[in-house]
Amino acid sequence: MAENKSIYILGIESSCDDTSAAVLRDGVLLSNITASQDVHRAYGGVVPELASRAHQQNVVPVVDQAIRRAGITKEQLSAIAFTRGPGLMGSLLVGVSFAKGLARSLGIPMIDVNHLQGHVMAHFIKETDDDKSAPPMPFLCLLVSGGNSQIVKISAYNDMEVLGQTIDDAAGEAIDKCSKVMGLGYPGGPIIDKLARQGNPYAYKFAEPQIPGLDYSFSGLKTSFLYSLRDWVTDEPDFIEKHKEDIAASLEYTIVDILMKKLRKAVKQTGIKHVAVAGGVSANNGLRSAFREHADKYGWTIYIPKFSYTTDNAAMIGITGYFKYKDGDFCSIDKPAFSKVTFK
Repeated sequence: MAENKSIYILGIESSCDDTSAAVLRDGVLLSNITASQDVHRAYGGVVPELASRAHQQNVVPVVDQAIRRAGITKEQLSAIAFTRGPGLMGSLLVGVSFAKGLARSLGIPMIDVNHLQGHVMAHFIKETDDDKSAPPMPFLCLLVSGGNSQIVKISAYNDMEVLGQTIDDAAGEAIDKCSKVMGLGYPGGPIIDKLARQGNPYAYKFAEPQIPGLDYSFSGLKTSFLYSLRDWVTDEPDFIEKHKEDIAASLEYTIVDILMKKLRKAVKQTGIKHVAVAGGVSANNGLRSAFREHADKYGWTIYIPKFSYTTDNAAMIGITGYFKYKDGDFCSIDKPAFSKVTFK
């Protein structure tokens, strides 16, 4: 390969309910297209069968639009990076199968990407050639989403060590479930975030689990929240409607407090003060504010992703693929998708 030849990576993400495709040239983002699925709102959560059918409808137009918007042809692509897992198996199979077929038809390599690694690597997406916003190695990353809550030490793009993780529910899942119990709708994250901006975070207390080390637990908080609501509503039937802003603010404060306590502990243990946040819950304004407060109070250098890189997107898959491409770390066509939550 000629030294001056640009590397064009097509990234494909289909792990849950967003079909996304992105094109990067030498690590610089040219396009990032995402088709979201509204069909799940009526069910209060993602329905796997409906998600995989929507991916089948969306994957071709989304990829086509990403390539067009990047201003290239598919023949210019150097490789195709795709989310291999973890995620919903039916959703993953659509993206994986499409990536395999397109790569084979173009005669270019395939690169499999771990979805969780992709979230961390979102910090390395460049929007211009001289973008220097990426954190230096090593750094710590709080990875929080609907399915994962982890503290990860990143020594290299392919050397990530999980220092602590949830032993039961994830932070995002807890927010969604509590929102559902309050009758606020789905997805709960943005709804709770919006209400919390108008409420008093100290209005109500919920149980905080006492888990040793750097691991998290959110199931006890959910139970505490449920029992508290039940008692309040028994005494006052319209309690939730009257106090929803304060309830949301108190719930958000408790979850952010749990997350940041362990993160402070990890910083103290490792001595690493370059700290990033990633994943869907990193869009939460309360968590973002806590990061800024910790930067001021403890002298951390913080890295907060743009909102467009917090949720599932193909740009993060593409940038991971770019790093793997430069190392010649390709994937054979017989590699299957995997649904189990894992971090290699």
